[in-house]
Amino acid sequence: MIEAHVQGEILNQALPYIQRFRGETFVIKYGGSAMRDPRHLRLVTRNVLLLQLVGIRPILVHGGGPEIDKWLQRLGIAKRTVNGLRVTDDETMEVVEMALAGRANKALVAEIQQAGGQAIGLSGRDGALLVAEPISEELGRVGRVAKVNTSVLATALDGGFVPVVCSVASDHQGGAMNVNADSAAAAIAGALHAAKLVLMLDTDGVLGDKEAPASLISRLGADQARQMIANGRASDGMIPKLEAALAAVEDGVGGVHFLNGSTANSLLIEIFTDQGIGTMMTR
Repeated sequence: MIEAHVQGEILNQALPYIQRFRGETFVIKYGGSAMRDPRHLRLVTRNVLLLQLVGIRPILVHGGGPEIDKWLQRLGIAKRTVNGLRVTDDETMEVVEMALAGRANKALVAEIQQAGGQAIGLSGRDGALLVAEPISEELGRVGRVAKVNTSVLATALDGGFVPVVCSVASDHQGGAMNVNADSAAAAIAGALHAAKLVLMLDTDGVLGDKEAPASLISRLGADQARQMIANGRASDGMIPKLEAALAAVEDGVGGVHFLNGSTANSLLIEIFTDQGIGTMMTR
């Protein structure tokens, strides 16, 4: 599951963290290029199962931008974004729901079960798990989560399942809504008062300069995150990630971690070691 030398190094520091977080809920948003690589998919799902093994209650939330883009291209439907969010008309919404609730969600569930775990795949529409309101007329069927039905997740967690949730919600009339996966994960984490929200991305964390990988910010304050959005140091897809993190800490989530989903065992290293590996934001 984990390379022996990495496992030994992590476990040397892990016990105090395991004791601290046993019984706590972690919400992990999985996405980016790591979802397209079977090796990274296997590592992440096995890391999630190890969290469950030591008594943590993990929830996996996912988007699937590349999968959506692939099907839009095949169907000849143009992609358009505004401030990092996908403009979603009715036709695009059909593709989004097919790609996320179908292929992407079931691939993650199958991978967890192949590794010996128990997973249950959920759309935000199942059991009215996520109810969303439209963000703007310009974005179409893009929503902001207004309500989370935590009983659906509690039932799965209490049964020993890892809930795997795709970021499709219902509006108040029962129609499908496209929700940014980072925002969906933050809403779920806030509703459950989770100890941790983990956002996996394609960089090593939040960078002070997006063109300089060495400018990783290990500890990020809420005010600093707001400044990065305001002054343009954060742009495109990083904006909704920072906004999601800010919403989570304001809702009482213990800490938000930004990790590179393509780095082997980044989840375990960040959670169970003193030095960490990505960016941590706290209130």
